Amino acid sequence: MKQAAPAPAPEEQQDQEAGEGAAPEGEGALRYAAPALEKGLDILEALADSVSGYTLNELAQKVGRKVSEIFRMAVTLQRRGFVQVDENDRYTLTLRMFELAHRQQPLKSLVSVALPLLRELANRSRQSCHLAMYQGGRVVVIAQVESPERWSFGLKVGVVMGLTDTSSGHVLLAFRDEIDRARMLRAHIGVEGEPEMDPGELFAILQEVRERGYSAMPSRQTRGITNIAFPVMGAADHVIASINVPYIERIDQKSAPDVVQVRGIVGNIAGRLSALMGASGYNDNE
Repeated sequence: MKQAAPAPAPEEQQDQEAGEGAAPEGEGALRYAAPALEKGLDILEALADSVSGYTLNELAQKVGRKVSEIFRMAVTLQRRGFVQVDENDRYTLTLRMFELAHRQQPLKSLVSVALPLLRELANRSRQSCHLAMYQGGRVVVIAQVESPERWSFGLKVGVVMGLTDTSSGHVLLAFRDEIDRARMLRAHIGVEGEPEMDPGELFAILQEVRERGYSAMPSRQTRGITNIAFPVMGAADHVIASINVPYIERIDQKSAPDVVQVRGIVGNIAGRLSALMGASGYNDNE
């Protein structure tokens, strides 16, 4: 179903005028304005928070604009591959931004160095594992390796997780300094299903994680999973990522590492990856 193009919005004229060098007046005003860019960013941020996407009318309401103001921007984002439209005219994000993020040299370097170690981790533990980073108030999976077993439980690359209710999030928060941690929590954006966390409870959890050097806790999303996460440290011993194993206990006759053994393996891999990323201290936790 194709939607008729609404009449051009007055802001398009403003965009052209802004490009002619005229600066906004008034105290505190930005020197240069880019209304079209603002609209595009508003659309991308709104769709990033949506599970099932929005129709154009819903999207306009979400960003506080008229349909005529966002129509051309939505079409442009679709043409450039940042959004897609389904048979019900619902707009959703593609993985285009995630692909662009992976072109960054630091991220590419981290993933390329980490993948061989993640494969070793999966083979030794017989569990799936993933590498996650903090991004924009949430936690994003940037690399993942499946268990070599017949069945496994894992998270897909690109999945967004909660910052306050996951072991990866706890590790990424716990090993930051107070200023960074406060900034991360101010920017926190809850994901679907993420509960409100009492600040005192969260503080106690993070303190325990710092003291132990890792996070190990039952999953707050899925029964039967124990999440084990260790920090990956970089230069100046700054946490840059977390390695997580969503541990599943085997109850048949096949021999496999238990949760304590897996915890040691994860710690060993995280320490070795940290050393490769420039961390000054390396402890073999196995």
